[in-house]
Amino acid sequence: MGTDGTLAERERLPDPAPGMRLERWTYWSQGLKVKGYWCAPESDVPLPGLVYCRGGIRGVGMVRVARIATLAKRGYAVFAPFYRGNEGGEGREDFAGEDRHDLYNGIRLLRAMPETKPGAVPLIGFSRGAMMALLAAKECEGVGPVTVWGGVSDLLLTYEERVDLRRMLKRVVGHPRKDPDQYWARSPACWADRIESPVLIVHGSVDEHVGVEHAYRLARALEAANKPYRLDIYHSRAHVFPREEDDSVLDSIFAWIGQTSGN
Repeated sequence: MGTDGTLAERERLPDPAPGMRLERWTYWSQGLKVKGYWCAPESDVPLPGLVYCRGGIRGVGMVRVARIATLAKRGYAVFAPFYRGNEGGEGREDFAGEDRHDLYNGIRLLRAMPETKPGAVPLIGFSRGAMMALLAAKECEGVGPVTVWGGVSDLLLTYEERVDLRRMLKRVVGHPRKDPDQYWARSPACWADRIESPVLIVHGSVDEHVGVEHAYRLARALEAANKPYRLDIYHSRAHVFPREEDDSVLDSIFAWIGQTSGN
């Protein structure tokens, strides 16, 4: 058994674009071998690191190579954990429970790699990945500015809004009346005072999967805790933005990351 946050295997995959390198990493997390994609431009010098926290659960919302390549082309070495139990990884995903350690150990791994420039690592969390990213900002060292895009900030609100997810939530997290502490632990709006990174909140005003109220609750909680944040609401936009607008939103996110982290 390897040490948490250390590499067990790195596998070269076909380049996603000219000048871009893609690998699948297998690494150790709580005694499990878990996996993720690493992507970076070919470079003779270390690049700033960035971690992308996927949304969904299991086969829904899996990491897409095209997505992390889009992030990496901006000059970053990007790592995107699959979370345990996915794509051949050991263990079983539990929706921002113990699987949060797969993110923490992925951050440690990325920061320790020679391809990564020293310093704190920014995180981008999409949808459920927002819970993961903000848990890391609360509990993990070496976390830089955090962007949450269409992010869950109150899992009880998700239970109320998403009738289609209730069966999964009761099975994986517990019943909200019987296990309220499990919902609280996964709800960044409940512990915003413990978030130790600047936060950029990006949300579509007509998000059909994670209602925009999640963004407002997180913003209010950060404001009350006197934590640095920015709230960007995109009107008439849903959970997934139109492709033609996606790049401009990412430009805005990376400009904020650069201003906030000094990269």
